[in-house]
Amino acid sequence: MPAFDVAAIRKDFPILGRSVRGRPLTYLDNAATSQKPLVVIKALERYYSEQNANVHRGVHLLSEEATTAYEAARASVAKFLGLKDTRGCVFVRGATEGINLVAECWGRSNLKAGDEILLTHLEHHANIVPWQVIAERTGAKVVVTPVTPRGEVDLVAFKGLLNARTKLVAFAHVSNALGTVNPAVEMTRLAKAAGALVLIDGCQAAAHFKVDVTALGCDFYAFSGHKTFGPTGIGVLWGRPELLDAMPPYQFGGDMIRKVDFAGTTFREAPERFEAGTPDISGAIALGVALEYIMPIQAAAHAYEQALLAAATERLKAIKGLTIVGEAPEKVAVISFNMEGGHPHDIGTLLDADGIAIRTGHHCCMPLMKHYGLSGTARASFAFYNTLEEVDCLAVSLEKARKMMA
Repeated sequence: MPAFDVAAIRKDFPILGRSVRGRPLTYLDNAATSQKPLVVIKALERYYSEQNANVHRGVHLLSEEATTAYEAARASVAKFLGLKDTRGCVFVRGATEGINLVAECWGRSNLKAGDEILLTHLEHHANIVPWQVIAERTGAKVVVTPVTPRGEVDLVAFKGLLNARTKLVAFAHVSNALGTVNPAVEMTRLAKAAGALVLIDGCQAAAHFKVDVTALGCDFYAFSGHKTFGPTGIGVLWGRPELLDAMPPYQFGGDMIRKVDFAGTTFREAPERFEAGTPDISGAIALGVALEYIMPIQAAAHAYEQALLAAATERLKAIKGLTIVGEAPEKVAVISFNMEGGHPHDIGTLLDADGIAIRTGHHCCMPLMKHYGLSGTARASFAFYNTLEEVDCLAVSLEKARKMMA
């Protein structure tokens, strides 16, 4: 196990000290949402108790302080993504809104009948449905890359599906259902060689390892704050500034306007172009704090999580009748599984009785579940504040559940 002071880290997360059903909480639903360190909670409290004012609009001190903190958070986002320029970093409600923004603002203006949008079978619904809707409106077509039995994108098929009609390729950096880490650099390279733009859903990747959008070579990257130890209701869409500036906005009012006249209105450039109205100021500030918290420990935390993944995989494979779904060689600390004789919801309910929180169901990946002939799976997902003792608790509880279901 890599040297990593998990005991010290756990002290930063107040919720980890609570009990559930009379047992110490074992929180293994991090792929759904992560817990928040005290510095993030305090950042929200500080904004509302000391700085509460609107941004970019006032000359009084509170507004100036709020604006400074808000834009400092944008700088933290840029640093987190390996950037020096903040212009491409748009605050949105989450990755879902970011993907929808690109579909609406870029897709509606640039797609036409006969064009193709290439996805993969691993996608979350939020990276499927917006493209289906925009394809219906523009006459474009959604094309899907298959996955292998191990839960990897079939790169041979992916390359074969790319052609002159492919205008956009959208894929998850990491599968939320299986934990598979996609070869994002190679997929982006192939897509760009075919003349397509690339959007990457980074929700699951951002919480686990360093993301460098320049190295990836993509055109758009989206992630959510609540999966990266920040608040809910805030996220980021990064886009190449020249692409964002060429995209028509789809919400209007507030800071996104440069000049209003009844004869016509002009809009600002990115990122303000897509931040209509009063933004989630407190959420953005707290997200910046969350990113500053995890950046110094990111490499060590990832190595620690990989050790947790290896230990948990070994323990779960030893349980009779348990089958792991998706065993790609490169994964984040997510294990999706089923057990003989039990529905995933039954597994989740029995584990909850022992204070263990996992996710059950289709994980907003119905096409992927259908591909495997499943209605859903049970999913244990780990973060850097989880422990080997919690891995043991999971295994013991699953053994008990197996006997009860048998």
